[in-house]
Order: sequence, then C-alpha cells, then structure tokens
Amino acid sequence: MAYVIGVDCGTSGTKTVLFDEKGNVIASSTIEYPMYQPKNGYAEQWPGDWANAMINTVKAVMAKSGVNKNDVKGIGISGQMHGLVLLDKDNNVIRPSIIWCDQRTEKEVEWMNSNIGREKLVSITANPALTGWTAAKILWVKNNEPENYEKIAHILLPKDFLRFVLTHEYATEVSDASGMQLLDVPNRKWSDELLSAFEIDKNWLGKVYESCEVTGTLTKAMADELGLGEGTIVVGGAGDNAAAAIGTGVCEDGKAFTTIGTSGVVFAHTSNISIDTKGRVHTCCAAVPGAWHVMGVTQGAGLSLKWFRDNFCNAEKETAKYMGVDEYYLMDKQAETVPVGAERLLYLPYLMGERTPHLDPNARGVFFGLSAMHTKKHMLRAVMEGVSYSLRDCVEVFREMDINVSDMMACGGGGSSPLWRSMLADLYNCPVKTASSKEGPALGVALLASVGAGIYTSVPEACKAVVKTDKTQAPDSAKVPEYEKYYQLYRDIYPALKEQFAKLGTL
Repeated sequence: MAYVIGVDCGTSGTKTVLFDEKGNVIASSTIEYPMYQPKNGYAEQWPGDWANAMINTVKAVMAKSGVNKNDVKGIGISGQMHGLVLLDKDNNVIRPSIIWCDQRTEKEVEWMNSNIGREKLVSITANPALTGWTAAKILWVKNNEPENYEKIAHILLPKDFLRFVLTHEYATEVSDASGMQLLDVPNRKWSDELLSAFEIDKNWLGKVYESCEVTGTLTKAMADELGLGEGTIVVGGAGDNAAAAIGTGVCEDGKAFTTIGTSGVVFAHTSNISIDTKGRVHTCCAAVPGAWHVMGVTQGAGLSLKWFRDNFCNAEKETAKYMGVDEYYLMDKQAETVPVGAERLLYLPYLMGERTPHLDPNARGVFFGLSAMHTKKHMLRAVMEGVSYSLRDCVEVFREMDINVSDMMACGGGGSSPLWRSMLADLYNCPVKTASSKEGPALGVALLASVGAGIYTSVPEACKAVVKTDKTQAPDSAKVPEYEKYYQLYRDIYPALKEQFAKLGTL
C-alpha cells in the first residue's frame, strides 16, 4: 500500500494528515499558533511558527501510524492564501508575514487602481486590486519599511515557505499564485508587465508549477528529521479553497461547492477562463492543470447564525447541554416548524459589509417585513434563508458568466445542517451533496501528491477513485417556486437601501 501526506497550513493552526492511496485517514495531528495584531487592521504571523507546526505534525503522524517511511510516496501542501513571506539572501525571514486578513494597504490599492488601471488589472490578474492580496503588501513594505525592502531576495507565499523548508526550492503553483495579483491568470505565468510597473524583481519570485507537478524532493536533513525517505517528492499543492475543491471532488465542469463557515464561499470549476469584469467574483487558476475556478464570497454566512445564537438563543444553549446535543441542532428543529419565507420575513446577512455581488463595506444586516406575529423561530428561519439567498446571488453571477453549476457539494459547519442543505438545493434547483471525508484541503493536496507520485494519472482520476458522496439532498419541486418569489424580492431590497447604508456609515 502506498501513502501520501497532506499538510494544511491554516490561520489558526497547521493540520497534517497521513492517508493511504484510497483516501483513508491513517493518522492526523494539529498544532496551533498565534496571530499578532500590532495595530488596528493589521494581521501578522511568524513563518517559523508554521514551519515548526508542520515539522512536528509530520513527525507525529509518522510516529502514530507505524507506516514504513519508504511507503510514503509524496507530500502536498495547502495554505492560507495571499500572505507575504520575505527572505533575505541568506534565507532568513526579514519580517513577520503580513497575512490574508490584513487591511493596511488601502493607499497601495488606490495607487494600483489609478496607476495601472482597474480594467488592466482585471484583464491580467482576473481581479481588481484588493487590500488583502499580496502585491499591495509588497508595495506597502516598499513605501513604509524601505530598510526591509532593500533586503529582499525571495518572495514566497505561506505554503511555499513550507515547501522551501522541506526542499530548499523556491517555487509556487498556479492556484495560490493567482491570489498574489502578480500572475497573468489567463496564461498561468508571471506578468512581466505588472512586475515592471510595480518595480518587483522577477528573480525574487519562485518558479510557477501546476498544482500536481513535482516541485522538489525532501533534503536529506529534513527527511531524517521527519522520519521520511530522502527524495520523497513534494508537489505544487494548492491554496486552501482550490485544495478543498479537490478534496470534495470539484474538478470538472458543472461541479461546485458551497462552504458555510464564518463567511460563505461558492466555488465552481470551469475548463474555460471566465472573468467577471465587474469584480464581483474572483477568478483563479484551478488545481487541475489547464483549468480555472470562480469563487464568490458572502461575508456574514455562518457568522449571522452564530450572532443570532449568541444573542437570542440562551434557552437553546441550556437545553442542548441537558440533552447532550448541539445547540445548532435544536435551532434547526425550531426553524423547520416555520414555512418557506418565514411568514413574509426576510433577512439581509450584511453584518460585515458584503463582497459578492455587492462590493460594499457599508452594507449592513436588515430584517425586512418584521411584524407582531413573528417570533424568535421566524427570525431564526429568516436568518438561514437570508444566508441562502446571498449564496444564490453568487450562483447567479456564475450563470451570467456561462458557468454551469449543476452538481453542488456542501461543506463547512453549515453544510452539516440538513435544513440548510435543503434550502440550498431548493434555491440552486440542483442536488446538494456532502462528501464522506471531512478532511477537505488536506485530502485535496494529498490527492495532488498521489498524482505527482504516479499513483493516479490525473487529478480527475484521483478524485473519482477516492472522493465519495455521503448524503444527497434533492430540490423539492413544490418549494422551488416558493423560494423563487422570496429570492426575487430579496434581490430588490439592497439596491433600495444602498444610498441609506452609505449615509448610515457617515453618521
């Protein structure tokens, strides 16, 4: 039996999973680390913390498993996207990594949009300038820390720093590099035009690979420390969402997934590049060679339900403790007693502004249609439906772009709710499934490693062999037209309030 390792470098911790070639979990280990916020809006982490977590979790899974080191055929790495790691000529980390959720680069984004042009950026990088993305962070260091900028010899993304630790190779791959705003996304290579405009030395950037290609092998010293064979391959890997797509089998046209975590993501695979010129959704290279993906984000998805639980559901919390069940299970049961449309009550889930389809930081949450007959359970149902409407908004943008969404997986905490899955199935008017494995990104990059190692001949073949469906929720033909009426009204509410949201932001 052959084995592969998936390393997932997240914001709260790094998780390493050892799988057999059929995708079964043999051993798993997670180590957490801190995030630092030296100023309001800043977010940083030390790359050394990621490296220590990776090394110690790999050692742990090998020790737990008892697997022969020579049977481990490859390693894949998934990581939080957009983080900036700077190395000097001696490969020392110059400063803490500025990570994905950092918002300090507003001036740099304004400069990029005005000097390069929003349309030019969208045509090359498939996205307008964004504060959280890597290019703006490089410009911020140049403008604010010239002494650090002068030391730069290499620029890496978080997971690519881990690759360097393992292999001493400077490399990246297309899915993660798509989030740097330096990649020519249609042509899957660095953009000489943008590097010149930003005055960034191309030699600072690693070689760009496809996600399943071999980027290097373990050094002898690292192999000895990890308890693995010298020469074990390390493949390109993928950014976290692209890795999760492979881990849920989203690797062919028509396939998509919805994640309901704190934010909500709708992610669809496409063989042909499609760019939304309005910048409502992100287009990036997929972890499948020669393919792309589009991704819409709603900011306040699971956050809306958590906010409602924390403020209005103390009784459910107490009852859940006595019953030994999850409080969200009881909340689901209450919401199920309310009909579609929550008796004419709608909710806009804009607690943190919005990204898709309304790029509006001033947007705020709204209960619309509240009357004296409504109770807590009506509001609870409305919150879940409102989040579902916002996710349908993402799907509508995909359909405008001629991207087929007919096979939907659900994951994240919200994806475990049968009621939420039924709402999505009715609003998307397609079956919504869950995957048997809950490992997502770690499984995705392990599958990429299995392709690089020759266990499977292609990414779709690996997905078909390993990714299995657990549950399937079909749309309810009676509820589909009911939801459609409420969804169309939901779509009218934001445009009617847009100016008032802006005024509210100035009070």
